[in-house]
Amino acid sequence: MDKRERLEDYLESNGFDSVWFARPNGFAWLTGGNNVVDRETDAGVAAVGYDGTDLRIVTNNIEADRIVAEELPDLDSEDVSVEQFSWHTTSLDEAIAARTGADERAAADIDVPGLERIDPAPLRQPLTDRDLERYRKLGRETAAAVESVCRELRADDSEHEVASALRVALSARDIEAPVVLVGGAERAQRYRHYTPTDAELGGYVLVSVTTQRAGLHASCTRTVAFDPPSWLEERHAAAARVETTALAATRAAANADERTGTDGSAGTAGDVFAAIQRAYETLGYPGEWELHHQGGAAGFAGREWIATPDHEAPITAPMAYAWNPTVEGAKSEDTVLVGDGIEPLTDTDRWPTMAARAVEFDLELERPAVLGLDD
Repeated sequence: MDKRERLEDYLESNGFDSVWFARPNGFAWLTGGNNVVDRETDAGVAAVGYDGTDLRIVTNNIEADRIVAEELPDLDSEDVSVEQFSWHTTSLDEAIAARTGADERAAADIDVPGLERIDPAPLRQPLTDRDLERYRKLGRETAAAVESVCRELRADDSEHEVASALRVALSARDIEAPVVLVGGAERAQRYRHYTPTDAELGGYVLVSVTTQRAGLHASCTRTVAFDPPSWLEERHAAAARVETTALAATRAAANADERTGTDGSAGTAGDVFAAIQRAYETLGYPGEWELHHQGGAAGFAGREWIATPDHEAPITAPMAYAWNPTVEGAKSEDTVLVGDGIEPLTDTDRWPTMAARAVEFDLELERPAVLGLDD
């Protein structure tokens, strides 16, 4: 289905007359554009609604001309109406409410008086061809930015300096970075979310980002070593094997011909999580999954969902997944398209790789290795 067909099916199956998207990822999913001015608010400055026939944009008079000119790349002008309100007379949620009739059953992805609140994440899965085209470009450019910074690192750089360089490299490519983590040798061993500090990198560093452009999110981690601890290579290899196992289990859950003993329905996030748990145990790290989340589906959110034991979210394809297993002081993470095959999106073909074999699955992938640099 294309996006309009999905919306029509969604309205019919849920008994809604209309549905509205004002959160940035929902607006971007349907329009291809950006409705953000103030990042501290839940909603953007414009909303897009669909009633089964017409698409409508609602925004204030400050933003209307710019939204029309710059933020609707996926919508033809004849397919959408733009309605504006005075910035000083009402709010966006009130404007949405005013455009739904008293006898209508309407829904929105933000709190709107008289409308039901919905979670639109299932609508965004699987990805469309246009989504995939943009995702491939975002993934390549995210990895290029991260890797270019990583190759210039020195052991006496501070985590803050590295984080700043990452944001500049990404911004130069028109990529935003909602998550930038930099963990030097000491802090990467102590914390799974190594938010940057003024500490020096030391013997090695983990660099992790989640980026965003046109609503799509890409995550990746790279490891750079100067004078690393003796265990780093082994733990990094174990994390890469768990990640490969997660990707193999994801592909199996999405493709009926790879599953056995099922009723033909798609596998679930819980199925993948169980494979992750078994992989950790087989590799000698049975408790590691309890110390950090393992990732999940990616798309118009950093994670559309994060897998947990017995999680019932269906595995869909084609869809991006960002699994991010950690083994104390080591991490393996890329954003990967899973469909008929497995296609890393955050990949440049210019970073050293290592072969990582899945546990319990017949799959071996080239995964990013530890990059060694002179101190």
